[in-house]
Amino acid sequence: MKVTKDIQYVGVNDHDIDLFEGQFELERGMAYNSYVILDEKIAVMDSVDVNFSKEWLSNIKEVLGSKKPDYLIVQHMEPDHSANITLLTSEYPDMVVVSSMQAFTMMKQFYGNDYADRRMVVKEGSTLELGKHTLQFIGAPMVHWPEVLMTYDTCDKVLFSADGFGKFGANDIEDPEGWACEARRYYFGIVGKYGVQVQNVLKKASNLDISIIAPLHGPVLDENLGYYLDLYNTWSSYGVESEGVMIAYSSVYGHTQEACKELKRVLEEKGCPKVALNDLAREDMHETIEDAFRYGKIVLASVTYNATMFPHMKTFIDNLTERNYQNRTIGFIENGSWAPTAAKAMKKEFENSKNISFTNTTVTIRGAMNEANKAQIEALADELL
Repeated sequence: MKVTKDIQYVGVNDHDIDLFEGQFELERGMAYNSYVILDEKIAVMDSVDVNFSKEWLSNIKEVLGSKKPDYLIVQHMEPDHSANITLLTSEYPDMVVVSSMQAFTMMKQFYGNDYADRRMVVKEGSTLELGKHTLQFIGAPMVHWPEVLMTYDTCDKVLFSADGFGKFGANDIEDPEGWACEARRYYFGIVGKYGVQVQNVLKKASNLDISIIAPLHGPVLDENLGYYLDLYNTWSSYGVESEGVMIAYSSVYGHTQEACKELKRVLEEKGCPKVALNDLAREDMHETIEDAFRYGKIVLASVTYNATMFPHMKTFIDNLTERNYQNRTIGFIENGSWAPTAAKAMKKEFENSKNISFTNTTVTIRGAMNEANKAQIEALADELL
């Protein structure tokens, strides 16, 4: 596949993987992207997962023909992008490896070689001349590893964005939900903690004339780039993407779930544009995390369990706070037959979070929902709208 006249796609699609990074469920596989820039000097951009060594090398040779690459540029050292460095350097012994100093340290750790005799160390502001293509290197530390570089091709105006703008899913399978849903789950699952660092890179990118974004996962983006850049700005600044309320609950005998369904009904009756209801015991945790960051207002509902919140709720909140959850309004529903303490426990989890406000109304159920609880739910809905 041609990205531009001189840039060819040589990545692969993984249809067998069920979990990405050992935790993110994948329904449509995963893409590991790699590119070749053809010029007076030839550069290969990153490699792919170890399970696709032969396919990747075959793709490169099909593009190169009798030519040989002069450079392998390693932007990111996660093994799904670096596992075939040894393969390519063995195949082309005169090829120079180009990366950050920290990446070379990681190469030694992962693969036993830091290529001291054939490497080019680059950093923020470094350039590499291939001919008519000049590559500018952009430091992107902690997006989402510390060694990361992005690369801008001044000729074709392509930003090779490493894991930035990545998306779950193989590139040869159409995603009926479009780009944003799985890109959002990918961002908040993997990069979400590092909003400040992403903002720093976006500021650098704002000074570039970008026509194409070429990430290491997901499709090459070559149209309507403002849409993708705006979403990334919203996500990385912890802004509100969509108007609505997200409700996440942990229920044992169904009474807490019943209260959440009642809240959903009341909110929709009052005109709330979207209410996302999530059962933490049954729905994909990372889908629910995605919803929590998408909307500006959330309600957390839990039974009291061992004098605190239910374990699924604790796990969910931990996932939010470790990703720097902020700039949100949170309401609580708790249930406890004799000593309801879940709301207090949930609220405490956010004591170090930035710009979190809490509703005045907390719904407290003692066993089954009653008329007084329905009045509390009505009051909570009014606060959320």
